Amino acid sequence: MTDEELVIEFALTRLDNPDLDIEEIAALVVRRMSPDRMLEFAAENLATRGELRGAVFPSAVEHVLRVVLTMRGPID
Repeated sequence: MTDEELVIEFALTRLDNPDLDIEEIAALVVRRMSPDRMLEFAAENLATRGELRGAVFPSAVEHVLRVVLTMRGPID
């Protein structure tokens, strides 16, 4: 999944759940993933942080948040 596809998935999930905050939306996006994709995202996040170990689900959620916030850019 590319970063652009991830942002689209996040945006569609946010449209379906407008009352949730961004961390809850990221968690929903991760819950809908296959276990392999979740593991891939967690591994990417841990590599970015320079860590060797971490819980899969929270690390995958953090990766989604990192990508979405990076793609969004700074708020003026």
